[in-house]
Amino acid sequence: MNSTPSPPPDDSVREELLCLLASQGARVPYSVLLVALLMGLVAVLHLPWPWVLGWWSLVAGAMWLRWWVLEQLPGRHAQPLRVRMRWAAALNALAGAALALSLGFTPWLSDHERMVLTILLMGICAGAVATTMGHSLLLGAFIGPVLLATAVAWVVAAGHSSDWLDWALAGLILVFGLILLELVRDSHRSFIRALLASADQAQRNQQLRAAMDRAEQAMQAKTRFLASASHDLRQPMHTLSLYGAALMRRPLDPLSAEIGRNLNLALQVLAAQMDALLDISKLDAHQVPVHPKVFNLAPWLLRLVREMMPAAHLKGLVLTLDCPPSCPVETDPVLLDRVLRNLIDNAVKYTERGQVHLQVVADGELWRLALRDTGVGIAAAEQARVFEEFYQPGNRERDRSRGLGLGLSIVSRLVDLLDISLTLESAPGVGSCFSLGLAMAEGEFDTISGLHTAPAGLSGMRVLVIDDEAQVREAMRALLREHGCEVVGAGDVREALVQALSQPPDFVLCDLHLLGRADGIEALRVLRGALPGLRAVLISADTSAEALRRAEVAGLPLLQKPVPEAALLDALRALQRVEVRR
Repeated sequence: MNSTPSPPPDDSVREELLCLLASQGARVPYSVLLVALLMGLVAVLHLPWPWVLGWWSLVAGAMWLRWWVLEQLPGRHAQPLRVRMRWAAALNALAGAALALSLGFTPWLSDHERMVLTILLMGICAGAVATTMGHSLLLGAFIGPVLLATAVAWVVAAGHSSDWLDWALAGLILVFGLILLELVRDSHRSFIRALLASADQAQRNQQLRAAMDRAEQAMQAKTRFLASASHDLRQPMHTLSLYGAALMRRPLDPLSAEIGRNLNLALQVLAAQMDALLDISKLDAHQVPVHPKVFNLAPWLLRLVREMMPAAHLKGLVLTLDCPPSCPVETDPVLLDRVLRNLIDNAVKYTERGQVHLQVVADGELWRLALRDTGVGIAAAEQARVFEEFYQPGNRERDRSRGLGLGLSIVSRLVDLLDISLTLESAPGVGSCFSLGLAMAEGEFDTISGLHTAPAGLSGMRVLVIDDEAQVREAMRALLREHGCEVVGAGDVREALVQALSQPPDFVLCDLHLLGRADGIEALRVLRGALPGLRAVLISADTSAEALRRAEVAGLPLLQKPVPEAALLDALRALQRVEVRR
Protein backbone atom coordinates (compact mmCIF):
# COMPACT_ATOMS: atom_id res chain seq x y z
CA MET A 1 0.00 0.00 0.00
CA ASN A 2 1.38 3.43 -0.95
CA SER A 3 1.79 5.46 2.25
CA THR A 4 2.63 8.75 0.45
CA PRO A 5 -0.29 11.14 0.95
CA SER A 6 -1.73 12.88 -2.09
CA PRO A 7 -1.30 16.67 -2.30
CA PRO A 8 -4.16 18.57 -0.71
CA PRO A 9 -6.56 20.32 -3.08
CA ASP A 10 -6.07 24.07 -3.62
CA ASP A 11 -9.30 24.82 -1.75
CA SER A 12 -8.12 23.00 1.34
CA VAL A 13 -4.81 24.88 1.23
CA ARG A 14 -6.60 28.21 0.97
CA GLU A 15 -9.01 27.31 3.75
CA GLU A 16 -6.08 26.45 6.00
CA LEU A 17 -4.33 29.66 4.94
CA LEU A 18 -7.36 31.75 5.88
CA CYS A 19 -7.50 30.03 9.29
CA LEU A 20 -3.83 30.80 9.90
CA LEU A 21 -4.27 34.42 8.80
CA ALA A 22 -7.20 34.73 11.21
CA SER A 23 -5.18 33.26 14.08
CA GLN A 24 -2.28 35.64 13.37
CA GLY A 25 -4.54 38.61 12.77
CA ALA A 26 -4.53 39.57 16.45
CA ARG A 27 -0.72 39.41 16.73
CA VAL A 28 0.53 41.04 13.52
CA PRO A 29 -0.87 44.54 14.27
CA TYR A 30 1.29 44.93 17.38
CA SER A 31 4.57 44.62 15.49
CA VAL A 32 3.37 46.79 12.58
CA LEU A 33 2.05 49.52 14.88
CA LEU A 34 5.28 49.50 16.86
CA VAL A 35 7.30 50.04 13.68
CA ALA A 36 4.83 52.75 12.60
CA LEU A 37 5.32 54.43 15.97
CA LEU A 38 9.09 54.53 15.45
CA MET A 39 8.56 56.00 12.00
CA GLY A 40 6.22 58.59 13.45
CA LEU A 41 8.77 59.60 16.07
CA VAL A 42 11.27 60.22 13.29
CA ALA A 43 8.75 62.26 11.27
CA VAL A 44 7.42 64.34 14.17
CA LEU A 45 10.81 65.99 14.51
CA HIS A 46 10.15 67.84 11.22
CA LEU A 47 6.38 67.80 10.71
CA PRO A 48 3.36 68.97 12.73
CA TRP A 49 2.32 66.27 15.10
CA PRO A 50 -1.37 66.25 13.96
CA TRP A 51 -0.18 65.11 10.50
CA VAL A 52 1.89 62.34 11.98
CA LEU A 53 -0.85 61.31 14.39
CA GLY A 54 -3.38 61.25 11.57
CA TRP A 55 -1.13 58.98 9.51
CA TRP A 56 -0.51 56.64 12.47
CA SER A 57 -4.27 56.51 13.16
CA LEU A 58 -4.84 55.59 9.51
CA VAL A 59 -2.35 52.72 9.82
CA ALA A 60 -3.99 51.57 13.09
CA GLY A 61 -7.44 51.67 11.49
CA ALA A 62 -6.28 49.67 8.47
CA MET A 63 -4.66 47.04 10.72
CA TRP A 64 -7.73 46.83 12.96
CA LEU A 65 -10.02 46.44 9.93
CA ARG A 66 -7.70 43.74 8.56
CA TRP A 67 -7.76 41.85 11.87
CA TRP A 68 -11.56 42.10 12.25
CA VAL A 69 -12.40 40.97 8.71
CA LEU A 70 -9.78 38.18 8.63
CA GLU A 71 -11.26 36.76 11.81
CA GLN A 72 -14.63 36.47 10.07
CA LEU A 73 -13.47 35.03 6.74
CA PRO A 74 -12.85 31.33 7.73
CA GLY A 75 -16.43 30.97 8.91
CA ARG A 76 -18.11 32.61 5.92
CA HIS A 77 -18.59 29.38 3.96
CA ALA A 78 -21.60 30.85 2.14
CA GLN A 79 -19.20 33.05 0.17
CA PRO A 80 -16.98 31.40 -2.47
CA LEU A 81 -13.43 30.78 -1.39
CA ARG A 82 -11.95 32.87 -4.21
CA VAL A 83 -14.00 35.87 -3.01
CA ARG A 84 -12.72 35.48 0.54
CA MET A 85 -9.14 35.24 -0.75
CA ARG A 86 -9.67 38.49 -2.68
CA TRP A 87 -10.91 40.12 0.49
CA ALA A 88 -7.76 39.02 2.30
CA ALA A 89 -5.58 40.38 -0.53
CA ALA A 90 -7.49 43.68 -0.52
CA LEU A 91 -6.98 44.04 3.22
CA ASN A 92 -3.26 43.43 2.81
CA ALA A 93 -3.16 46.03 0.02
CA LEU A 94 -4.96 48.52 2.28
CA ALA A 95 -2.48 47.94 5.11
CA GLY A 96 0.46 48.26 2.70
CA ALA A 97 -0.92 51.48 1.22
CA ALA A 98 -1.40 52.97 4.68
CA LEU A 99 2.24 52.27 5.52
CA ALA A 100 3.37 53.58 2.12
CA LEU A 101 1.84 56.98 2.91
CA SER A 102 4.66 57.49 5.40
CA LEU A 103 6.93 58.15 2.44
CA GLY A 104 5.12 61.42 1.97
CA PHE A 105 7.25 62.62 4.90
CA THR A 106 10.54 62.02 3.07
CA PRO A 107 10.95 65.50 1.50
CA TRP A 108 11.32 66.93 5.01
CA LEU A 109 13.67 64.19 6.27
CA SER A 110 17.41 63.90 6.04
CA ASP A 111 19.08 61.15 4.03
CA HIS A 112 19.90 59.36 7.27
CA GLU A 113 16.27 59.51 8.42
CA ARG A 114 14.97 58.38 5.02
CA MET A 115 17.35 55.42 5.30
CA VAL A 116 15.91 54.52 8.72
CA LEU A 117 12.37 54.60 7.31
CA THR A 118 13.44 52.47 4.37
CA ILE A 119 15.06 49.86 6.61
CA LEU A 120 11.94 49.69 8.81
CA LEU A 121 9.61 49.28 5.83
CA MET A 122 11.79 46.64 4.18
CA GLY A 123 11.91 44.74 7.50
CA ILE A 124 8.09 44.71 7.63
CA CYS A 125 8.01 43.46 4.04
CA ALA A 126 10.46 40.67 4.83
CA GLY A 127 8.36 39.62 7.81
CA ALA A 128 5.27 39.49 5.61
CA VAL A 129 6.72 36.44 3.82
CA ALA A 130 6.09 34.39 6.96
CA THR A 131 2.77 35.98 7.94
CA THR A 132 1.26 35.34 4.48
CA MET A 133 2.54 31.71 4.43
CA GLY A 134 4.30 32.47 1.14
CA HIS A 135 1.10 33.09 -0.82
CA SER A 136 2.23 35.29 -3.73
CA LEU A 137 -1.10 37.17 -4.12
CA LEU A 138 -1.33 38.05 -0.43
CA LEU A 139 2.34 39.01 -0.20
CA GLY A 140 2.35 41.04 -3.42
CA ALA A 141 -0.75 42.95 -2.32
CA PHE A 142 1.07 44.09 0.82
CA ILE A 143 4.66 44.68 -0.29
CA GLY A 144 3.73 46.11 -3.71
CA PRO A 145 2.52 49.51 -2.44
CA VAL A 146 5.25 49.71 0.23
CA LEU A 147 8.29 48.88 -1.91
CA LEU A 148 7.03 50.77 -4.97
CA ALA A 149 6.40 53.90 -2.91
CA THR A 150 9.81 53.53 -1.23
CA ALA A 151 11.58 53.22 -4.58
CA VAL A 152 9.68 56.26 -5.92
CA ALA A 153 10.66 58.24 -2.86
CA TRP A 154 14.35 57.58 -3.54
CA VAL A 155 13.91 58.41 -7.26
CA VAL A 156 12.34 61.74 -6.29
CA ALA A 157 15.22 62.35 -3.91
CA ALA A 158 17.66 61.54 -6.74
CA GLY A 159 15.94 64.10 -9.00
CA HIS A 160 16.56 66.80 -6.40
CA SER A 161 20.15 65.90 -5.59
CA SER A 162 21.30 64.23 -8.85
CA ASP A 163 23.02 61.63 -6.66
CA TRP A 164 23.51 58.28 -8.43
CA LEU A 165 23.40 56.54 -5.06
CA ASP A 166 19.73 57.41 -4.64
CA TRP A 167 18.98 55.86 -8.03
CA ALA A 168 20.94 52.77 -7.02
CA LEU A 169 18.95 52.46 -3.76
CA ALA A 170 15.67 52.75 -5.67
CA GLY A 171 16.78 49.96 -7.98
CA LEU A 172 17.96 47.80 -5.09
CA ILE A 173 14.58 48.20 -3.36
CA LEU A 174 12.80 46.90 -6.47
CA VAL A 175 15.28 44.02 -6.72
CA PHE A 176 14.62 43.28 -3.04
CA GLY A 177 10.92 43.05 -3.86
CA LEU A 178 11.61 40.61 -6.68
CA ILE A 179 13.79 38.51 -4.36
CA LEU A 180 10.98 38.40 -1.81
CA LEU A 181 8.54 37.24 -4.47
CA GLU A 182 10.99 34.49 -5.41
CA LEU A 183 11.49 33.46 -1.80
CA VAL A 184 7.76 33.37 -1.28
CA ARG A 185 7.56 30.35 -3.55
CA ASP A 186 9.90 28.37 -1.30
CA SER A 187 7.94 29.50 1.75
CA HIS A 188 4.67 28.40 0.16
CA ARG A 189 6.15 25.02 -0.76
CA SER A 190 7.20 24.63 2.88
CA PHE A 191 3.67 25.49 3.90
CA ILE A 192 2.31 22.83 1.51
CA ARG A 193 4.76 20.26 2.87
CA ALA A 194 3.69 21.10 6.41
CA LEU A 195 0.06 20.57 5.40
CA LEU A 196 0.97 17.29 3.75
CA ALA A 197 2.79 16.14 6.89
CA SER A 198 -0.13 17.21 9.07
CA ALA A 199 -2.65 15.45 6.82
CA ASP A 200 -0.46 12.36 6.72
CA GLN A 201 -0.11 12.35 10.50
CA ALA A 202 -3.86 12.81 10.93
CA GLN A 203 -4.50 9.94 8.53
CA ARG A 204 -2.01 7.71 10.33
CA ASN A 205 -3.52 8.62 13.69
CA GLN A 206 -6.97 7.76 12.35
CA GLN A 207 -5.69 4.46 10.98
CA LEU A 208 -3.97 3.74 14.30
CA ARG A 209 -7.16 4.48 16.25
CA ALA A 210 -9.14 2.27 13.88
CA ALA A 211 -6.56 -0.51 14.25
CA MET A 212 -6.63 -0.15 18.04
CA ASP A 213 -10.43 -0.25 18.00
CA ARG A 214 -10.35 -3.40 15.85
CA ALA A 215 -7.77 -4.96 18.14
CA GLU A 216 -9.85 -4.09 21.20
CA GLN A 217 -12.97 -5.53 19.58
CA ALA A 218 -11.05 -8.67 18.59
CA MET A 219 -9.71 -8.99 22.14
CA GLN A 220 -13.20 -8.62 23.59
CA ALA A 221 -14.58 -11.10 21.05
CA LYS A 222 -11.82 -13.56 21.96
CA THR A 223 -12.54 -13.11 25.64
CA ARG A 224 -16.28 -13.62 25.09
CA PHE A 225 -15.58 -16.69 22.97
CA LEU A 226 -13.22 -18.21 25.52
CA ALA A 227 -15.61 -17.43 28.35
CA SER A 228 -18.51 -19.00 26.45
CA ALA A 229 -16.43 -22.02 25.40
CA SER A 230 -15.11 -22.35 28.93
CA HIS A 231 -18.65 -22.32 30.35
CA ASP A 232 -19.88 -24.90 27.86
CA LEU A 233 -16.89 -27.20 28.35
CA ARG A 234 -16.85 -26.93 32.14
CA GLN A 235 -20.28 -28.54 32.42
CA PRO A 236 -19.31 -31.95 30.97
CA MET A 237 -15.88 -31.71 32.62
CA HIS A 238 -17.60 -31.13 35.94
CA THR A 239 -19.76 -34.20 35.38
CA LEU A 240 -16.73 -36.30 34.38
CA SER A 241 -14.70 -35.17 37.38
CA LEU A 242 -17.54 -36.07 39.76
CA TYR A 243 -17.97 -39.50 38.19
CA GLY A 244 -14.19 -39.98 38.20
CA ALA A 245 -13.96 -39.13 41.88
CA ALA A 246 -16.92 -41.42 42.65
CA LEU A 247 -15.28 -44.21 40.68
CA MET A 248 -12.11 -43.97 42.74
CA ARG A 249 -14.22 -44.45 45.88
CA ARG A 250 -15.44 -47.82 44.63
CA PRO A 251 -13.58 -51.10 45.17
CA LEU A 252 -11.52 -51.56 41.98
CA ASP A 253 -8.95 -54.03 40.79
CA PRO A 254 -5.43 -52.57 40.36
CA LEU A 255 -5.76 -52.05 36.61
CA SER A 256 -9.12 -50.29 36.91
CA ALA A 257 -7.78 -48.14 39.74
CA GLU A 258 -4.83 -47.09 37.56
CA ILE A 259 -7.19 -46.20 34.72
CA GLY A 260 -9.32 -44.15 37.12
CA ARG A 261 -6.30 -42.26 38.45
CA ASN A 262 -5.11 -41.48 34.93
CA LEU A 263 -8.59 -40.33 33.99
CA ASN A 264 -8.75 -37.94 36.94
CA LEU A 265 -5.24 -36.69 36.24
CA ALA A 266 -6.13 -35.96 32.61
CA LEU A 267 -9.23 -34.06 33.72
CA GLN A 268 -7.19 -32.00 36.18
CA VAL A 269 -4.62 -31.12 33.50
CA LEU A 270 -7.41 -30.15 31.07
CA ALA A 271 -9.10 -27.96 33.69
CA ALA A 272 -5.80 -26.27 34.55
CA GLN A 273 -5.04 -25.56 30.89
CA MET A 274 -8.50 -24.13 30.32
CA ASP A 275 -8.12 -21.89 33.38
CA ALA A 276 -4.74 -20.68 32.11
CA LEU A 277 -6.09 -19.76 28.66
CA LEU A 278 -9.02 -17.91 30.20
CA ASP A 279 -6.76 -16.10 32.65
CA ILE A 280 -4.50 -14.87 29.83
CA SER A 281 -7.51 -13.67 27.85
CA LYS A 282 -9.02 -11.79 30.79
CA LEU A 283 -5.72 -10.19 31.76
CA ASP A 284 -5.04 -9.01 28.22
CA ALA A 285 -8.57 -7.58 28.00
CA HIS A 286 -8.10 -5.76 31.35
CA GLN A 287 -11.12 -7.56 32.80
CA VAL A 288 -9.48 -8.65 36.05
CA PRO A 289 -10.45 -6.32 38.92
CA VAL A 290 -8.15 -5.78 41.90
CA HIS A 291 -9.62 -5.84 45.42
CA PRO A 292 -6.77 -5.11 47.87
CA LYS A 293 -7.05 -6.11 51.52
CA VAL A 294 -4.74 -5.88 54.49
CA PHE A 295 -4.02 -9.39 55.78
CA ASN A 296 -1.34 -11.42 57.50
CA LEU A 297 0.81 -13.45 55.12
CA ALA A 298 1.84 -16.11 57.65
CA PRO A 299 -1.41 -18.15 58.05
CA TRP A 300 -2.35 -17.41 54.46
CA LEU A 301 0.91 -18.88 53.14
CA LEU A 302 0.66 -21.84 55.51
CA ARG A 303 -2.72 -22.78 54.02
CA LEU A 304 -1.39 -22.41 50.50
CA VAL A 305 1.71 -24.52 51.14
CA ARG A 306 -0.34 -27.27 52.80
CA GLU A 307 -2.64 -27.38 49.75
CA MET A 308 0.35 -27.67 47.40
CA MET A 309 2.18 -30.31 49.47
CA PRO A 310 0.46 -33.40 47.99
CA ALA A 311 1.67 -32.54 44.47
CA ALA A 312 5.23 -32.10 45.79
CA HIS A 313 5.13 -35.33 47.79
CA LEU A 314 3.99 -37.28 44.71
CA LYS A 315 7.36 -36.40 43.14
CA GLY A 316 9.29 -37.08 46.32
CA LEU A 317 9.99 -33.39 46.93
CA VAL A 318 10.01 -31.46 50.19
CA LEU A 319 7.91 -28.28 50.19
CA THR A 320 8.78 -26.01 53.14
CA LEU A 321 7.81 -22.58 54.43
CA ASP A 322 9.86 -20.14 56.53
CA CYS A 323 7.79 -17.09 57.45
CA PRO A 324 7.64 -14.69 60.44
CA PRO A 325 4.43 -15.05 62.49
CA SER A 326 3.30 -11.51 61.64
CA CYS A 327 3.89 -9.98 58.21
CA PRO A 328 0.91 -7.84 57.17
CA VAL A 329 0.59 -6.80 53.53
CA GLU A 330 -2.01 -4.95 51.50
CA THR A 331 -2.85 -6.57 48.16
CA ASP A 332 -5.50 -8.71 46.50
CA PRO A 333 -5.25 -12.12 48.21
CA VAL A 334 -7.09 -13.91 45.40
CA LEU A 335 -4.75 -12.65 42.69
CA LEU A 336 -1.68 -13.16 44.88
CA ASP A 337 -2.87 -16.73 45.43
CA ARG A 338 -2.86 -17.26 41.65
CA VAL A 339 0.66 -15.84 41.40
CA LEU A 340 2.11 -18.11 44.08
CA ARG A 341 0.19 -21.19 42.95
CA ASN A 342 1.62 -20.78 39.46
CA LEU A 343 5.15 -20.26 40.83
CA ILE A 344 4.98 -23.25 43.20
CA ASP A 345 3.35 -25.44 40.56
CA ASN A 346 6.07 -24.45 38.08
CA ALA A 347 8.80 -25.19 40.62
CA VAL A 348 7.36 -28.64 41.38
CA LYS A 349 7.06 -29.48 37.66
CA TYR A 350 10.69 -28.67 36.89
CA THR A 351 12.26 -30.13 40.03
CA GLU A 352 13.00 -33.86 39.96
CA ARG A 353 14.72 -34.17 43.33
CA GLY A 354 15.43 -32.05 46.36
CA GLN A 355 13.14 -29.36 47.69
CA VAL A 356 11.03 -26.30 47.03
CA HIS A 357 11.42 -23.68 49.76
CA LEU A 358 9.33 -20.55 50.28
CA GLN A 359 10.94 -17.94 52.55
CA VAL A 360 9.64 -14.55 53.71
CA VAL A 361 12.08 -11.95 55.04
CA ALA A 362 11.91 -8.21 55.73
CA ASP A 363 13.72 -6.12 53.12
CA GLY A 364 13.47 -2.46 54.04
CA GLU A 365 9.81 -1.51 53.61
CA LEU A 366 9.08 -4.70 51.70
CA TRP A 367 8.34 -8.30 52.54
CA ARG A 368 10.53 -10.37 50.22
CA LEU A 369 8.94 -13.69 49.23
CA ALA A 370 11.64 -15.93 47.75
CA LEU A 371 10.68 -19.28 46.20
CA ARG A 372 13.77 -21.46 45.67
CA ASP A 373 13.92 -24.86 44.05
CA THR A 374 16.63 -27.38 43.22
CA GLY A 375 15.31 -27.96 39.72
CA VAL A 376 16.83 -27.92 36.27
CA GLY A 377 17.39 -24.16 36.28
CA ILE A 378 17.09 -21.71 33.40
CA ALA A 379 19.93 -20.51 31.18
CA ALA A 380 20.58 -16.74 31.22
CA ALA A 381 19.69 -16.42 27.52
CA GLU A 382 16.24 -17.93 28.15
CA GLN A 383 15.31 -16.20 31.41
CA ALA A 384 13.49 -13.32 29.69
CA ARG A 385 11.63 -15.68 27.34
CA VAL A 386 10.16 -17.90 30.06
CA PHE A 387 7.58 -15.16 30.69
CA GLU A 388 6.32 -15.43 27.10
CA GLU A 389 3.18 -17.41 26.26
CA PHE A 390 3.66 -21.08 25.42
CA TYR A 391 7.45 -20.97 25.86
CA GLN A 392 8.82 -23.97 27.76
CA PRO A 393 12.62 -24.30 27.47
CA GLY A 394 12.71 -27.75 29.07
CA ASN A 395 9.67 -29.13 27.29
CA ARG A 396 10.44 -29.20 23.58
CA GLU A 397 8.51 -32.46 23.28
CA ARG A 398 5.37 -30.52 24.38
CA ASP A 399 4.58 -32.84 27.30
CA ARG A 400 1.08 -31.63 28.25
CA SER A 401 1.52 -32.90 31.79
CA ARG A 402 3.73 -29.82 32.19
CA GLY A 403 0.96 -27.49 31.07
CA LEU A 404 0.81 -25.09 28.15
CA GLY A 405 3.63 -22.79 29.16
CA LEU A 406 1.28 -20.06 30.38
CA GLY A 407 1.99 -20.10 34.12
CA LEU A 408 4.84 -17.59 34.15
CA SER A 409 3.12 -15.46 31.52
CA ILE A 410 0.12 -15.19 33.85
CA VAL A 411 2.45 -14.42 36.75
CA SER A 412 4.09 -11.61 34.77
CA ARG A 413 0.74 -9.99 33.98
CA LEU A 414 -0.59 -10.39 37.52
CA VAL A 415 2.45 -8.85 39.25
CA ASP A 416 2.15 -5.86 36.90
CA LEU A 417 -1.53 -5.59 37.78
CA LEU A 418 -0.76 -5.80 41.52
CA ASP A 419 2.29 -3.49 41.26
CA ILE A 420 4.56 -6.16 42.77
CA SER A 421 8.22 -6.45 41.85
CA LEU A 422 9.35 -9.81 40.43
CA THR A 423 12.95 -10.96 39.95
CA LEU A 424 14.45 -14.22 38.74
CA GLU A 425 17.81 -15.77 39.55
CA SER A 426 18.62 -19.11 37.97
CA ALA A 427 21.42 -21.30 36.66
CA PRO A 428 21.23 -24.61 34.78
CA GLY A 429 21.63 -27.59 37.09
CA VAL A 430 21.44 -25.41 40.23
CA GLY A 431 17.83 -24.32 40.41
CA SER A 432 15.81 -21.13 40.30
CA CYS A 433 14.71 -18.42 42.72
CA PHE A 434 11.67 -16.25 42.00
CA SER A 435 11.44 -13.28 44.34
CA LEU A 436 8.38 -11.09 44.98
CA GLY A 437 8.48 -7.74 46.78
CA LEU A 438 5.27 -6.80 48.65
CA ALA A 439 4.92 -3.50 50.49
CA MET A 440 4.54 -3.78 54.25
CA ALA A 441 1.18 -2.72 55.67
CA GLU A 442 0.21 -1.24 59.00
CA GLY A 443 -2.89 -1.29 61.13
CA GLU A 444 -5.65 -3.86 61.54
CA PHE A 445 -5.78 -6.69 59.03
CA ASP A 446 -8.40 -9.18 57.98
CA THR A 447 -8.01 -12.70 59.27
CA ILE A 448 -7.48 -15.02 56.31
CA SER A 449 -6.89 -18.23 58.09
CA GLY A 450 -4.46 -20.79 56.79
CA LEU A 451 -5.39 -23.46 59.30
CA HIS A 452 -7.84 -26.32 58.71
CA THR A 453 -9.76 -27.92 61.51
CA ALA A 454 -9.94 -31.65 61.71
CA PRO A 455 -12.14 -33.02 58.96
CA ALA A 456 -15.67 -33.72 60.06
CA GLY A 457 -17.61 -36.73 58.86
CA LEU A 458 -20.33 -36.24 56.25
CA SER A 459 -22.06 -39.57 56.81
CA GLY A 460 -25.82 -39.20 57.22
CA MET A 461 -25.91 -35.60 55.92
CA ARG A 462 -28.82 -34.79 53.61
CA VAL A 463 -27.72 -32.76 50.55
CA LEU A 464 -30.06 -31.06 48.08
CA VAL A 465 -28.47 -30.58 44.63
CA ILE A 466 -30.12 -27.97 42.41
CA ASP A 467 -28.95 -28.13 38.80
CA ASP A 468 -30.88 -28.01 35.55
CA GLU A 469 -28.69 -30.76 34.04
CA ALA A 470 -29.71 -34.25 35.14
CA GLN A 471 -26.24 -35.66 34.44
CA VAL A 472 -24.67 -33.20 36.90
CA ARG A 473 -27.24 -34.14 39.57
CA GLU A 474 -26.59 -37.85 39.05
CA ALA A 475 -22.81 -37.39 39.12
CA MET A 476 -23.02 -35.37 42.34
CA ARG A 477 -25.29 -38.04 43.84
CA ALA A 478 -22.82 -40.78 42.85
CA LEU A 479 -19.88 -39.02 44.51
CA LEU A 480 -21.57 -37.84 47.72
CA ARG A 481 -23.17 -41.24 48.33
CA GLU A 482 -19.66 -42.67 48.49
CA HIS A 483 -19.09 -40.33 51.44
CA GLY A 484 -22.25 -41.46 53.23
CA CYS A 485 -24.49 -38.54 52.24
CA GLU A 486 -28.15 -38.82 51.34
CA VAL A 487 -28.57 -36.87 48.09
CA VAL A 488 -31.73 -35.60 46.43
CA GLY A 489 -31.83 -33.57 43.24
CA ALA A 490 -33.99 -30.81 41.80
CA GLY A 491 -33.97 -29.26 38.34
CA ASP A 492 -35.66 -25.95 39.22
CA VAL A 493 -36.71 -23.73 42.11
CA ARG A 494 -40.22 -25.20 42.48
CA GLU A 495 -38.96 -28.79 42.65
CA ALA A 496 -36.23 -27.74 45.10
CA LEU A 497 -38.79 -26.07 47.36
CA VAL A 498 -40.96 -29.19 47.40
CA GLN A 499 -37.94 -31.37 48.27
CA ALA A 500 -36.78 -28.97 50.99
CA LEU A 501 -40.18 -28.68 52.64
CA SER A 502 -40.81 -32.44 52.58
CA GLN A 503 -37.53 -33.13 54.34
CA PRO A 504 -35.23 -30.18 55.16
CA PRO A 505 -31.68 -30.71 53.85
CA ASP A 506 -28.52 -30.12 55.83
CA PHE A 507 -26.80 -28.52 52.82
CA VAL A 508 -27.78 -27.18 49.42
CA LEU A 509 -25.48 -27.27 46.38
CA CYS A 510 -27.00 -24.92 43.83
CA ASP A 511 -25.92 -24.00 40.30
CA LEU A 512 -25.61 -20.23 39.80
CA HIS A 513 -27.31 -20.23 36.38
CA LEU A 514 -30.47 -22.28 35.96
CA LEU A 515 -32.71 -22.65 32.93
CA GLY A 516 -34.65 -19.62 31.71
CA ARG A 517 -34.45 -16.59 33.94
CA ALA A 518 -33.92 -18.62 37.06
CA ASP A 519 -30.95 -17.72 39.21
CA GLY A 520 -29.23 -19.75 41.92
CA ILE A 521 -29.00 -16.79 44.28
CA GLU A 522 -32.72 -16.09 43.92
CA ALA A 523 -33.50 -19.81 44.35
CA LEU A 524 -31.59 -19.89 47.64
CA ARG A 525 -33.35 -16.72 48.76
CA VAL A 526 -36.71 -18.47 48.19
CA LEU A 527 -35.57 -21.60 50.06
CA ARG A 528 -34.23 -19.57 52.96
CA GLY A 529 -37.53 -17.76 53.13
CA ALA A 530 -39.12 -21.11 53.93
CA LEU A 531 -36.16 -22.53 55.88
CA PRO A 532 -34.20 -19.68 57.51
CA GLY A 533 -30.51 -20.34 58.04
CA LEU A 534 -30.30 -22.96 55.30
CA ARG A 535 -26.62 -23.66 54.58
CA ALA A 536 -25.70 -23.49 50.89
CA VAL A 537 -22.89 -23.34 48.36
CA LEU A 538 -23.10 -21.96 44.84
CA ILE A 539 -21.49 -23.90 41.99
CA SER A 540 -20.95 -22.36 38.58
CA ALA A 541 -19.12 -22.69 35.29
CA ASP A 542 -19.16 -18.88 35.08
CA THR A 543 -15.65 -17.63 35.93
CA SER A 544 -16.34 -13.93 35.34
CA ALA A 545 -15.59 -11.28 37.95
CA GLU A 546 -19.29 -10.38 37.94
CA ALA A 547 -20.24 -13.89 39.09
CA LEU A 548 -17.69 -13.72 41.91
CA ARG A 549 -18.96 -10.29 42.93
CA ARG A 550 -22.61 -11.37 42.99
CA ALA A 551 -21.80 -14.42 45.12
CA GLU A 552 -19.75 -12.26 47.49
CA VAL A 553 -22.57 -9.70 47.83
CA ALA A 554 -25.02 -12.52 48.56
CA GLY A 555 -22.65 -13.92 51.20
CA LEU A 556 -22.46 -17.32 49.51
CA PRO A 557 -19.34 -19.40 48.87
CA LEU A 558 -18.80 -20.08 45.16
CA LEU A 559 -17.12 -23.18 43.70
CA GLN A 560 -16.19 -23.10 40.03
CA LYS A 561 -16.72 -26.07 37.76
CA PRO A 562 -15.16 -28.54 37.42
CA VAL A 563 -15.11 -28.82 41.21
CA PRO A 564 -12.34 -31.06 42.58
CA GLU A 565 -13.48 -33.62 45.11
CA ALA A 566 -11.28 -32.14 47.85
CA ALA A 567 -12.68 -28.63 47.29
CA LEU A 568 -16.25 -29.92 47.39
CA LEU A 569 -15.69 -31.84 50.62
CA ASP A 570 -13.89 -28.86 52.20
CA ALA A 571 -16.87 -26.63 51.35
CA LEU A 572 -19.35 -29.08 52.91
CA ARG A 573 -17.22 -29.47 56.03
CA ALA A 574 -17.00 -25.70 56.31
CA LEU A 575 -20.81 -25.56 56.19
CA GLN A 576 -20.94 -28.12 59.01
CA ARG A 577 -19.14 -25.65 61.24
CA VAL A 578 -21.74 -22.94 60.55
CA GLU A 579 -24.31 -22.64 63.33
CA VAL A 580 -27.86 -23.06 62.08
CA ARG A 581 -30.41 -20.56 63.41
CA ARG A 582 -34.04 -21.14 62.55
